[in-house]
Amino acid sequence: MKRRGVTKREVAASIGALALSAVAPFGARAQTAGRPITIIVPYSPGTGIDILARSIAADLSQRFGQAVVVDNRTGASGNIGTGMAARATPDGNTLLMIAKVFVVNPSLFKSVPYDPVTSFDPIIKLATGTIVLAVHPSVPANDVRAFVAWVKAQPPGSVNYGSAGFATPHHLSMELFKQAAGVNLTHIPYKGTSGVMTDLIGNHVSAMFIPTHVALPFMRDKQIRVLGVAGRERSAAVPDIPTLHEQGLGEVENDLWFGLLAPAGTPPEIVARYNSAINDIIRTREMIASLAKQGLVVSGGGPDVLRDLIVKDRIKWAKVIADAGIRAE
Repeated sequence: MKRRGVTKREVAASIGALALSAVAPFGARAQTAGRPITIIVPYSPGTGIDILARSIAADLSQRFGQAVVVDNRTGASGNIGTGMAARATPDGNTLLMIAKVFVVNPSLFKSVPYDPVTSFDPIIKLATGTIVLAVHPSVPANDVRAFVAWVKAQPPGSVNYGSAGFATPHHLSMELFKQAAGVNLTHIPYKGTSGVMTDLIGNHVSAMFIPTHVALPFMRDKQIRVLGVAGRERSAAVPDIPTLHEQGLGEVENDLWFGLLAPAGTPPEIVARYNSAINDIIRTREMIASLAKQGLVVSGGGPDVLRDLIVKDRIKWAKVIADAGIRAE
């Protein structure tokens, strides 16, 4: 059989194939078309972080034309799901939603299955919320200075404070407050917010730190009194309430933040793709309104914003935990 000559078009096609094969080893790490994207949430369905993850997942699915699944992997204060995400293939198909406890756990437990800095590549800081110091109305204090003076006038340890659980932001905020103000209060941990709120309203505990949006309805009904915001700036939800910084406790700064990570080694272009898409998503009117209902304000920005926050908060809370002698229960 007579062999025909190779055409210029075929030569060009061959060169193109060679060019593609040259980058194939790198491209093999990229997202697999048709495979669902999984966002691991290391907490129970229906929690604030879970609601946020599902909102983002729905928009990502539409934008990428790819299924996005939220996988709740609970247990060990978030360590089980976080460890799974740390071990996942860094191809962009597995992501992890985090809250502040992500940087707290390594200082609480003897060992955790991840390192907050080296086990993941930050994608984006999603949102932040404020937390406030609240007391029962029977406490004779209208501001933080008066509250500190009142506590110091009581027998040491006789004033109780509640929290939504051991090593929660509620608990750690008060431990930071105790250190900064030089006061002694006894911790009463609860299993969740509803129980401790009931007992604060019923005057079974005298004080607590609580997310601002949770405190609002009880404050309006005068069932609790809010003394200050644990942040550098006032909260738009309670603009008349001064910060603890304004009241002389500048060291007591805490907020509730959420972020999105990928396993370490995820290609930079995939991280950048997610960052760009999610920055757009969280800045839509619908998402801003949805976050506001949870007392959250949109953050956004580049991956370095989240990376810097993780590094800073890890150091900060490690010191608070060590100084307070807190250990995992």
